[in-house]
Amino acid sequence: MNTTVVNTGTEGKTWGGGKDPLNASYGKMMMWFFIVSDALTFSGFLAAYGFSRFKFIDSWPIADEVFTHVPFMHGQDLPMIYVAFMTFILIMSSVTMVLAVDAGHHLNKQKVSIYMFLTIIGGIVFVGSQAWEWNTFIKGEYGAVQTRSGNLLQFVDAEGHRVAISDFAIAEHSTRAQHEKKNGIWFTSEGTLPAYSVNEVVKGMEANENVLVRTELLNAEGQKTVLSRAESLRQLKSNGQLVVQGANLQVNEYGKPIFADFFFFITGFHGFHVLSGIILNIIIFFNVVVGTYERRKSYEMVEKVGLYWHFVDLVWVFVFTFFYLV
Repeated sequence: MNTTVVNTGTEGKTWGGGKDPLNASYGKMMMWFFIVSDALTFSGFLAAYGFSRFKFIDSWPIADEVFTHVPFMHGQDLPMIYVAFMTFILIMSSVTMVLAVDAGHHLNKQKVSIYMFLTIIGGIVFVGSQAWEWNTFIKGEYGAVQTRSGNLLQFVDAEGHRVAISDFAIAEHSTRAQHEKKNGIWFTSEGTLPAYSVNEVVKGMEANENVLVRTELLNAEGQKTVLSRAESLRQLKSNGQLVVQGANLQVNEYGKPIFADFFFFITGFHGFHVLSGIILNIIIFFNVVVGTYERRKSYEMVEKVGLYWHFVDLVWVFVFTFFYLV
């Protein structure tokens, strides 16, 4: 029996039997598939954030009041300055990545090494800045009192400027044991005790007539509602339940706890992507330095990791818009 073998001319090719999709290699196509799937994931997270914000549109935290800190400039009110710096650094790292890819097309090993090194430095600065922002967000600055209904009472002076609880609360000489798992309710341990109790805040407010309470609700001018002196004391005495300092997954001195939940989850998820990109860039950088791609006469791996890095930068633009600008 005779067997006839037909050669199609595609043997040994990655895309045997047809044309290369979009004239892209197999590796690039797989990177694009990953980017599209990851983009859908981030889209779902940001959509959920948008729905939650719309639900609490009258009491959502004001970004200009939350993100006001800058390293080494404690006590100054500089809204959005450091976040803008972080965004600038990440965008510039995307520019250096473009230059690295272009140098790779010209088989210029030296320029590829320089631009990839600058990209790595930019990524490290961004992740370090994000870690500092997290730390500042968790520690908090002014503190607030959580009511029985879960709302927040913040404190301002007669001119509307924020006042920290530590500046007026009168500490009492009393101690309370912290619940441990062995003696706590339902065998659960208690979180860190606040620095002050509600009673200490009430006494401090009674002693400082210029301190007023500000609620979460926004007025017609888009500013939070400041109560009268009498109403401030009444709300604090009748509804005050817990002193909140900083933010975590349970409480948030800046506003709704779900705002902190989304902030930690989405920015943390993006930060993980940036960290992964830094690790990939470091690996590719060392391959460039030792001449791996120069011997191959192809710097396509630089282009692949560049696609991922540009995606990470683009995602941050949307995160920055949703959390800090809108």
